[in-house]
Amino acid sequence: MTVYVRSLETAVPTTMLIQSEARDVFAAQPGLSRLGSRLVTTCFDGAAIDTRFTAVEELTNTSRSDNPQFYDPATGLLLNPSTKVRNDIFAREATKLFVEASRAALHAAPELDLLDITHLVTVSCTGFFNPGPDYKVVRELGLNPAVQRYHLGFMGCYAAFPALRAAKLFCEADPNAVVLVVCAELCSLHVRTSNDPDTIMGSALFADGAAAAVVTARPGAEEKALLTLDHFETVLTPVGEDSMAWNIGDNGFEMVLGNYVPHIIDDHIVGALQPLLEREPDLAALPYTAVPHWAIHPGGRSILDKVQSRLGLTDAQLVPARETLRNYGNMSSATVLFVLKRILEQQVQEGDDGGERICSMAFGPGLTVETGLFTKLRQASAVASEPFLPDEAGVVPDEAGVG
Repeated sequence: MTVYVRSLETAVPTTMLIQSEARDVFAAQPGLSRLGSRLVTTCFDGAAIDTRFTAVEELTNTSRSDNPQFYDPATGLLLNPSTKVRNDIFAREATKLFVEASRAALHAAPELDLLDITHLVTVSCTGFFNPGPDYKVVRELGLNPAVQRYHLGFMGCYAAFPALRAAKLFCEADPNAVVLVVCAELCSLHVRTSNDPDTIMGSALFADGAAAAVVTARPGAEEKALLTLDHFETVLTPVGEDSMAWNIGDNGFEMVLGNYVPHIIDDHIVGALQPLLEREPDLAALPYTAVPHWAIHPGGRSILDKVQSRLGLTDAQLVPARETLRNYGNMSSATVLFVLKRILEQQVQEGDDGGERICSMAFGPGLTVETGLFTKLRQASAVASEPFLPDEAGVVPDEAGVG
């Protein structure tokens, strides 16, 4: 049975952070050591990021608050709110992104009625609340209250793959199923000033965003579907359990992102891809560049550099991942779906009536490597080519950054 992605849409908050301005604020914090200040400059400048989006409106000089909790523009100081304060904001702001990304994905599949949705899979690792985002999406959009709901929590940057794999299994078990998958992450809630290299790297990389997809195997779905979900595989590298982690602290969630992670990926990426490509022996026998598209989770510039070098991929094959990183930063689980969307928006090559193959991968705690093989069927519509920015007036505000 062939399972299709009918639509794939994205959403981001309205507040834009300019990387260079954010760098200057973090580098000017009074508690930094001389080494910490140098690390801030190095990490922010070397991240290959120009802009990111955040749900924390305080992180701009244009915001004014009588009781600032994250950033006080009057003093230039970054503050350190409790985990409860951060999580309360998550419950409010993440709900908006879950709903807006879901609404955009459903709007892009107008032949489907809201009551056609049989399953809902929500994903996030940057906050918790209950009734959770799965409940909120059902209520806000008016889905059938009896829809089967599943939430994948705290898995990290690779979690979009288990979500899509679950959607595929639901559709294979029930040919009438229509599954809505939505990832939303507010990573910026957990940034803080610190001399710790992992914390500094997280502050330089992480951002907020959401992505949603409608998945189905219903008859006739192939007429408008964007791609097929062909195969998924999971691999745990033999080393690296302590090199990437995501823990809950008293003042937000704490990232462990060791500088050895790119080297672990470099050493094990070929082995991690092997089980996926062996699903199709003819494809496994070809060079990696024979796969036209590579949707790689841009966990950071050095990770993309290692993957490209080890697999011998062309610069063009890395453009979707590098542009996603440059324009949006690392949005954890939602990021690889932003990369896939960029690939879907590219023009279909002439004469390739059988579809263009996409090899995709993401990395997370463990160290876990999730991989997926897809087939692009057609170019996505340009009508919804940019991420949705939730704004009641429908107007994107002027760019504003920390600093």
